[in-house]
Amino acid sequence: MGTIKALDGNAAIAYGVMRSKVQLVAAYPITPQTPIVETISSLIDTKQYDATYITVESEHSALSAVIGAASTGVRTFTASASHGLALMHEVTGVTSASRLPVVMAVVSRAIPGPMCLWCDHSDIMTQRDQGWIQLFAQSPQEALDMTMIAYRTSEDARVLIPTMVDIDGFFCSHLTEPVNVPTVEEAEQFIQEFKPVNAWLDTDRPYAIDNLTSPAIFTEIKKSQDLGMRAAAGVLDERFEEFSKIFGRKYSRVMCDGTEGADTVVVCMGSMSGTVQHVVHQLRAEGKKVGIARVVAFRPFPQKDLAKALKGAKNVVVIDRVSAMGSMGPLYEETLASLKLSGNNANAYSFVAGLGGRDIWEQTVEDVFAKAEELGAKNATCDEPIWIDLKESEVHSNG
Repeated sequence: MGTIKALDGNAAIAYGVMRSKVQLVAAYPITPQTPIVETISSLIDTKQYDATYITVESEHSALSAVIGAASTGVRTFTASASHGLALMHEVTGVTSASRLPVVMAVVSRAIPGPMCLWCDHSDIMTQRDQGWIQLFAQSPQEALDMTMIAYRTSEDARVLIPTMVDIDGFFCSHLTEPVNVPTVEEAEQFIQEFKPVNAWLDTDRPYAIDNLTSPAIFTEIKKSQDLGMRAAAGVLDERFEEFSKIFGRKYSRVMCDGTEGADTVVVCMGSMSGTVQHVVHQLRAEGKKVGIARVVAFRPFPQKDLAKALKGAKNVVVIDRVSAMGSMGPLYEETLASLKLSGNNANAYSFVAGLGGRDIWEQTVEDVFAKAEELGAKNATCDEPIWIDLKESEVHSNG
């Protein structure tokens, strides 16, 4: 099935966009996302891909152009990262409230300051409550697959919520691996003809989009978005199952390895998951009862699925690739809520690692497991995150 190509994560997303028959792309380049739109532009220029590409002057304009196109019933795509995504913040909310099934690739890069080109999740986590589905890919293959799955999910009439497909900057975006690219015929078994529901721009039916909304109806609009987001959970499960039957690659909103019977389980997302999984296999070979629960869909958060994966664990370790500055990490908070709502009183520990592109090595993960087991043996609690690989001599409270 398909054709094996050597692609990095950026190119894999570009091919996923092409195979999804996206009709319009609008984007503004920003490191490390730029190769996505460069590849799409090249595919269009060489007549391999029939689509319209709009060059705009900013990320705010890119998403605005996509909103306009999606409002006419066109399948659309954009991409961004870091402060480019921050510039889009105003219109990410408009996209969701307008119930437009836009798909955006986010190539995660630290939001300044200080200025940084490298990966962490501070950019996409600023968007977690803006009403977008958020899928985190671990590898270039997953980047392509999640892009296709995103369109089928967002465009479902039960959902009509936009999706962000996240890949880690450089760790996935510039990592080249063999990727199975579906043929056009294979992709057509999964990608259906776009039948827009909210094609607002019709000269025979004038509408105002994102009009000033009074308190009399604002709450109901937000609740409607919430219903669409919650419906996305079941639709994602359906799409993962359908995708597996066609392409043979299995996904779920939480992907587990070694969690059954594990005493200590690490919860994480993104490219670090591969390293964590490798260490889990090594430690299990040594007789240690450890596992990994990788969250693929951060929004809608898979609360029940994660709680099921963590059932029986004595220690739950959450690694956030972002600092919440004065609070616990966002993945930790969601995980803790999942535990408490399911009646699970396991020890839960928040770790911060991999900020600003710092590598998460095998030793990093081993240190996390060791620290968690040390704390768990004492049934100790932590009221703030544990920072791993921290250079203490470089830390100063006054900057």
